[in-house]
Amino acid sequence: AEPDGGPDEPAAAGTAPGASSGAPGRQRRSAGPRPLLLGTYTSAEGGGEGVGLAEYDPGTGRVTGRGLLAEVDDPSYLAVHPDGRTLYAVNEREDGAVTAVRLSDRRVLGSRSTGGAAPCHLSVHPGGRWLFSANYGSGSVAVHPIGASGALGERTGLVTHSDPPPGPGQRGPHAHQVVTGPDGNHVLAVDLGTDTVYTYRLDEDAGTLSEVARARTRPGAGPRHLAFHPGGRHAYLANEVDNTVAVCAYDPETGRLTVGEAQSTGAEPGPGSGPNYPAQFLVTSDGAYAFLANRGHNSLSRYAVEAAGARLRFLGTVPVGGDFPRQIAFSPDGALLFAANQRSGSVSAFRVSEDGGELRTAGRPFASPVAVCALPL
Repeated sequence: AEPDGGPDEPAAAGTAPGASSGAPGRQRRSAGPRPLLLGTYTSAEGGGEGVGLAEYDPGTGRVTGRGLLAEVDDPSYLAVHPDGRTLYAVNEREDGAVTAVRLSDRRVLGSRSTGGAAPCHLSVHPGGRWLFSANYGSGSVAVHPIGASGALGERTGLVTHSDPPPGPGQRGPHAHQVVTGPDGNHVLAVDLGTDTVYTYRLDEDAGTLSEVARARTRPGAGPRHLAFHPGGRHAYLANEVDNTVAVCAYDPETGRLTVGEAQSTGAEPGPGSGPNYPAQFLVTSDGAYAFLANRGHNSLSRYAVEAAGARLRFLGTVPVGGDFPRQIAFSPDGALLFAANQRSGSVSAFRVSEDGGELRTAGRPFASPVAVCALPL
């Protein structure tokens, strides 16, 4: 993202609560341009220099570059604190870490070790006191306390997925996502390597996790990303390795997840094309539609959500306008969907129809070096 003038401040204090959840409400649209934060791999050829800064027009979806928010090593996934004041980024390196950046003045508040390798996902507990991160390389989940300033304290918890054994074709556990359940009391970790979703109970005083349940996918599915229905009793699982999705039942009392039958992504490889790797689900705030990013097929699958969240009905695919869409996110008002396309180094924007779940291109793809995360505020 190259600078071309514009405001210096990336976000006002208190903006964008829930912006990292991927399930925003249809709030009143902002009148002016809004910040768009960009994750990349700084160690990759042609990568960025840290967390990129751009802004988007909520009306047109047009994205304009504003330079660099902060120099952070390999910030491949981003999340914002519920109060909108602090950004958190993974440092996806062998010696994994997480970094906090204050948005008002772009000051880096420091980094903390995750106790594992290659953290690829992080999320903030809705209460705002704890940060969770998933170490892909070592198959573990870390917990860090968040201070009043937004800065991170030393790690208080670390759990490693040592059981069950790795699935077909895997050499070890690979924690790919960690997210708080809709009840707020349970934390779920999706592990691609063990074909398992682990449920933990969070001790909010000690900042530790204790396992309470496991949900197994079929062997070799390679689960990557889970997204909850707003009703709180169902979730949708993207399986990266076998190119399927599954509807899951969720019990908020026990935290137990039950994985349903595998379904098609609708992104089947065609003649001469390579395999498809589903990346991430999003669910609209009213629970009516779900969208899935497909890497390889380079599309977004559209689903109608039926039976109070218990069923996904495939509607079709839309070309993403880039190569290898690794991550997708809604704008806070739910009107726009952004896709970060890793291999083409671009961010695509789509307008989301409220009444039919249609996706329509909004503006031209925005060039951003090795774009692996786009977080609209």
